[in-house]
Amino acid sequence: MKTTLPKNIVFITGAFVSSDCWNDWKIYFEQQGYNTIVPAWPYKDAPACTLRQRHPDADVAGQRLANLTAYFENIVKELPEKPILIGHSMGGLITQLLLQKDIAAAGIAIHSLQPQGIFTFKFSFYKAGWAALGFFTDTKKTYLMSFPEWQYAFTNGMPYEEQKEAYYNLLVPESKLLVRDATNNAAKVDFKRPHAPLLFLSGSTDRFIPASLNYTNYKKYTHRESVTAYKEFAGRNHFVLGQPGWKEHADFILNWLTKF
Repeated sequence: MKTTLPKNIVFITGAFVSSDCWNDWKIYFEQQGYNTIVPAWPYKDAPACTLRQRHPDADVAGQRLANLTAYFENIVKELPEKPILIGHSMGGLITQLLLQKDIAAAGIAIHSLQPQGIFTFKFSFYKAGWAALGFFTDTKKTYLMSFPEWQYAFTNGMPYEEQKEAYYNLLVPESKLLVRDATNNAAKVDFKRPHAPLLFLSGSTDRFIPASLNYTNYKKYTHRESVTAYKEFAGRNHFVLGQPGWKEHADFILNWLTKF
């Protein structure tokens, strides 16, 4: 029997960027009749340029994945019904972590950061993310991605002016410890556990989270009675939320949600 999913969506932002990355998505989904919530991360409820001026920011530097997951869990639990979760990158991983707590009606993981125990041998993955780990640097200070690093990890393949505009409007300082937490128990997913419908979206030109890594993530889920789906889009980089053509992803998600 077909069920009707709720009309509440919580967008979960990834690392390194402001929650403003969802602005167009919020408008688009609200035009389709959804109620949307876009919570800023703790200590990041300000424009990106303001957050960069605070760098190095000790409060942001102290952010950990367990605390961040709990923060979004509390937001979700305060809603009148289980919402749909849509997360990007680190937000995709948090979506996976919250889905296994049975507090969401469905989840969409867009270019999701890998849970604990999932690896790739793609060189671009290590080149794009190595500096953010901040080994041999002060973890009480935030990491701020340089523009060349942004071009390589997020906006590869886009025109220079679009890359520069995105960097200025969205880039924020990040916690080095938070990035490292993807390798420990805070990022552990029980792939055998029953879960609400979960859709993975990946991009063929994403250097930060390669499509092959997303596919491995997707294939780890083994509960036969739970719906897990995967779709790779050609020519999409890690800046997929703002990359020209993002509506193709939004339309795909909308269509997928109508199946339940």
